[in-house]
Amino acid sequence: MFQFRSKLHGLMKELTQSVSNRYLHVERKVKVNDLDINIVEGGKGEKSVLLMPGALGSSWTDFKPQIEELPKLLPNYTVISWDPPGYGKSIPPKRKWGLDFFQNDARCAVELMKALKRPKFSIIGWSDGGITGLIAAGRYVDNIEKLIIWGAGAYLIPDEVIALHKMKDVNKWSPRMREPMEKVYGEKRFAELWSEWVDAASAFYGEREGDFCKQEVEMIKAPTLILHGKKDPMIAAEHIPYLREHIKGARYHEFPEGKHNIHLRYAEEFNKLVAQFLSEN
Repeated sequence: MFQFRSKLHGLMKELTQSVSNRYLHVERKVKVNDLDINIVEGGKGEKSVLLMPGALGSSWTDFKPQIEELPKLLPNYTVISWDPPGYGKSIPPKRKWGLDFFQNDARCAVELMKALKRPKFSIIGWSDGGITGLIAAGRYVDNIEKLIIWGAGAYLIPDEVIALHKMKDVNKWSPRMREPMEKVYGEKRFAELWSEWVDAASAFYGEREGDFCKQEVEMIKAPTLILHGKKDPMIAAEHIPYLREHIKGARYHEFPEGKHNIHLRYAEEFNKLVAQFLSEN
């Protein structure tokens, strides 16, 4: 009897460890050309999905509930999150700006997934990561299987430029909004980096009539899910009908009380919607 119980205990322990290891996330650096890109990887599935963070964002600041829960909901997927070049732990290098910084991130993301031997993958992109996702899906049609975005638009309008400049001084932010980024970059560098980002984003309006990626949006073939917080103060309402009109067959789901961070505020509902969409044939 004692031996039986001992064996049973050992089997239960192995099973628990096996299940735990399946969903355990691993953080590491991956060489992409001359860059060392930081990623967080969870799950053991054959299919792949890449989480793309927002402005100045990183895996843990932007996607903690997704990193921890999506592998459980998507057993056929490996869930990967990245820190784009110059953000989070993908420093050095210092972040490079210019009118091609979204396109550069999109190209780097595709090259990252190729380096991981996962050249075909889906994208979950928030805010800036949503813009990057739109570009990747439009430019690299053969690589992107499905696209999920929220808090993103294909262009910038004058009211958004004004709003960005009102937010440029991070000292006017609440401590709750500042602290996660200050932990990553330090107070001084965060303030500098945010100011640089506001100038870089605003330049699209002055030099490209606000166009981030209108051309790429027209080229998207991947099945697309657009999520939206109805009360999102960061993007103009007109972006949603524009994307729905120009991305053929795009699906739409709205969070009536949601703002910009619906994936954090409504993480359980958000994760279930994402998992359902990605699990469909």
